Amino acid sequence: MTPTALQSVRDHIASRIIGQQPFIDSMLICLLSDGHLLVEGMPGLAKTTAVKALAEAVEGDFHRVQFTPDLLPSDLIGTDIYRHEKGEFEFRQGPLFHNILLADEINRAPAKVQSALLEAMAEYQITVGQRTYLLPKLFMVLATQNPVEQEGTYHLPEAQLDRFLMQAIVTYPSRDEERRILELDSRQQIQHDTPIIKRLSHIELFAMRRTVANLYLDPKLNDYIVDLVQATRHPKLYDNDLERWCRFGASPRATIALARCARARAWLDGDEFVAPHHIQLVAPEILRHRILLTFEAEADGITTDEFVTRLLHLVAVP
Repeated sequence: MTPTALQSVRDHIASRIIGQQPFIDSMLICLLSDGHLLVEGMPGLAKTTAVKALAEAVEGDFHRVQFTPDLLPSDLIGTDIYRHEKGEFEFRQGPLFHNILLADEINRAPAKVQSALLEAMAEYQITVGQRTYLLPKLFMVLATQNPVEQEGTYHLPEAQLDRFLMQAIVTYPSRDEERRILELDSRQQIQHDTPIIKRLSHIELFAMRRTVANLYLDPKLNDYIVDLVQATRHPKLYDNDLERWCRFGASPRATIALARCARARAWLDGDEFVAPHHIQLVAPEILRHRILLTFEAEADGITTDEFVTRLLHLVAVP
C-alpha cells in the first residue's frame, strides 16, 4: 500500500474544512498507528467537522457523544436490560462499540465517566459485571476539549491523558484561509446534495497499518527515541532549566508512540525509512500531554511545547 491510497480521505476532509493541515495529518497518523487523538482548540475551529469528515471517509460506524456533567458511565458502555419474555438480562451496547467515537468536550464529564474510557482505550474491551466484551478491531476515540472555558469542566486524569496517542492543538486560520472558509460556506449552502465518496475499507486500512509497522527504523534511532523519553524523566542530565521546569516525565507509552507515529509520518511523506526529523516532527504532539510542569515553570510562562522544543535541541541526534 502507498500513501496515495489515503488521497480520497484527504480530499474529502479538505472539501469540508479549510487549512488545519497539521491537525489533519495528526488524525491520519493516529488512524495509521491504531491510536486515539485528543484535540484542543477554541470553539468554532472545525474540530468536530474534521472528525466527522474523517469518519465519513472511513468504512465503519460513527457515533458522537456530547460529554456533560450529568453523563453516566452506562451512557458510554451500555447496560444490562431485563427481558421479561426471556426471563434473563440482556446487554445493550453503548456508543463505545462503534468504530469511530467522537467524544465532544470530553473534559465536561466527571471522573466516573472518564474512568469508563480507560479500559476501552487501552485494551479495546470493556467489563460489565462479571462479563467482558470485546470492542471492534477498528476502534478510535477522537476527543475534543476547550482550553479556555473552564466553568463546568473537570481535569482529565493523567492516566487517561497517557492513553491518547497524540494531542493536537488547533489554531485560528490565517486571513486567506478565513476568506476561503466564507466561500466554502456559501457553496455548501447552495449545494444541498451530499457527494458520494469511496470510503476506505477495513481491509485497506489494516493493510496500510501493516505496511507502516514494517517501515524500517534504524536501531540507532530506537536509542534516540529512548534518550528523548529518558530526558523527560532525568532532565538535570541535560539542562538546569529543564530540571526546574519538569515535575514528571513521560511514560513508556510515549516511547512506543514515538516509534509508531514516526513510522506513520515517514510513510505519509513517501519515505521508505524513518529519519530523525520524522521523530522530531511528531514529538511535540506525543509528549505535550504526558509531561507535567512544575509551578515554577508555569509562573515563568513556560509551556510543555517550549519544554519539548528545548529538549529536542539538547538531546543528541545519532
